[in-house]
Amino acid sequence: MQFVQLLSERAAQWSDWLYKPRPMVLPIDKLETLVARAHELDRLLCEPGATEDMGRYRKLMKERSDLEGLVTAFARYQSASKQLAEDKAALADPELREMAQEEIPTLEAELDELERSMTLLLLPPEPLDEKNTILEIRGGEGGDEATLFAQDLFRMYSRFAEGRRWKVEVLSLSESSVGGIKEVVALVTGEHVYSTMRFEGGVHRVQRVPATETQGRVHTSTATVAVLPEAEDVDVVVEAKDIVESVAASGGPGGQGVNTTNSAVQLQHKPTGIIVKCQDERSQHKNRAKAMKVLKSKLFELERSKQQSAIASERRSMVGAGERSEKIRTYNFPQNRVTDHRIGLTLYKLDRVIDGAIDELIVPLRTHYQAERLKSELGIEMDLGVRRSDD
Repeated sequence: MQFVQLLSERAAQWSDWLYKPRPMVLPIDKLETLVARAHELDRLLCEPGATEDMGRYRKLMKERSDLEGLVTAFARYQSASKQLAEDKAALADPELREMAQEEIPTLEAELDELERSMTLLLLPPEPLDEKNTILEIRGGEGGDEATLFAQDLFRMYSRFAEGRRWKVEVLSLSESSVGGIKEVVALVTGEHVYSTMRFEGGVHRVQRVPATETQGRVHTSTATVAVLPEAEDVDVVVEAKDIVESVAASGGPGGQGVNTTNSAVQLQHKPTGIIVKCQDERSQHKNRAKAMKVLKSKLFELERSKQQSAIASERRSMVGAGERSEKIRTYNFPQNRVTDHRIGLTLYKLDRVIDGAIDELIVPLRTHYQAERLKSELGIEMDLGVRRSDD
């Protein structure tokens, strides 16, 4: 009997050493407050007459929807925490010890993941995340090779969008004489387009042997990518007096006529000097509507950039500041290598990336951005596991 008691005491000491209390990094009070708010919203949404004011009702529904993931995760976190405490207590029981020892690592791993996800869910949603996106790609330095690279990038993003069931609508396209793209402007619509694509803006560099190179030398060319949240009528008001409109016949590469009617539309915004041209459609009316959509998005982004420039320096230093002068990524074809210079991430699978498999680039960028937000907005420093490389 004394031997059994001694064994139990030793087991309890051993378990205290092996299974030390997990450090609590979650702001439990804040989580409980948000869960209480979710319950309050449930009550408000079920009140008689809740739908009389549809604007208020939709706002409450959106707030409740934003909290759902956190409420579900916190409920599971509380359940797993309780089970972990019971398993640790069971280590002192010879009959339950073996089962408890098997469950504890699994529960601790689950709690780690729940802490991670809930910490990210504490970040307030950003208003632009749900917007559709205006995607602009232009050939940069490198002549014809740059336009071919711009074409490769547009194909890469189109394939990526196809995999996510997004819709890509070309608003304006200017091709080069070698079949590349001088400039393309497209509207990308679907779920979470802007939040996914927002860090693709900047200068993309390619290193490869052009098809016209007879000596086998590697050339370097660039293309610029701009990712703009689509502006809605409530976001930007454009006065008719501020617009100068001109029309012309649409033309293809090398002067080839697309059609003989004056369907191409160019809009110039006099206060900012921004010029937008659209000639993709045969209808002047449709081209005007598309050009206005792009112009509004450019004006919206311009105003947003002005606001961001006044934000604290740590916010401006985050990934994806969107400066076009930044060389954000290099695509090295001879080495099958793609490197994102902002987070030092290198992948030796360029063949897959250029075919649209860019999740392994986008996810680490978003993760890094979330880590920076946690630090600057909530004062939480958290290692979210962004892989880096010195290549």
